[in-house]
Amino acid sequence: MAEEKVLIVDDEEHIRELIKFNLENSGYRTICADNGIDALKMTKEETPHLVLLDLMLPGMDGYDVCKEIRRDNSISSTPIIMITAKGEEFDKVLGLELGADDYITKPFSVRELLARVKAILRRTNIKPLDNSYNFGKINIDFEKHEVIKDEERVDLTLKEFELLEILVKNKGRVMTRDFLLDKIWGYEYIGETRTVDVHIRHLRQKIEEDDKNPKYIETIRGIGYRFNYGD
Repeated sequence: MAEEKVLIVDDEEHIRELIKFNLENSGYRTICADNGIDALKMTKEETPHLVLLDLMLPGMDGYDVCKEIRRDNSISSTPIIMITAKGEEFDKVLGLELGADDYITKPFSVRELLARVKAILRRTNIKPLDNSYNFGKINIDFEKHEVIKDEERVDLTLKEFELLEILVKNKGRVMTRDFLLDKIWGYEYIGETRTVDVHIRHLRQKIEEDDKNPKYIETIRGIGYRFNYGD
């Protein structure tokens, strides 16, 4: 049985209870919050393995909670799945821009939600075979999920780190967007290759010297991305 702790954040009691019931039936531990301020506080105090974060919350909305989590070094790597009743692409992309690892739109099936939770947590707990890799001024410690650039830690979200890891470990090979979606997100993500592009853009901003003219992560037009050795 799973032992991971999940923070459920939703101001609708029946939604919280539905998610809580099904997660606990699947072996997860759960804690709950019904507003953004408590959600941020509980993330800091309870250090959950995953946050299921509704967007429309009293006190502080989900976007602001996500931003604050990503700004706090002590909890910045906490995986976040946003839950929203809005289906417009703008809302989805904005959530990813702010650092969410995934999103699910209401109404959702319990089966789909559990699959996404499992996929995120499975990848959090995987320990890679190789311990580290160096390129340019950057060192990656795969076991610690840590990236150092110019002797300073680079704060990456879970998905950004996973993308960097799979690109580095397949250096010189072209990784298609569909392949990356399948391997990183762990389930079919039809029509959402923009998800990969958003995360790649953030990753470039954090590791490239000039993200507008990337040296390491090359775009293969119409296909995907490739990690180059650099010098």
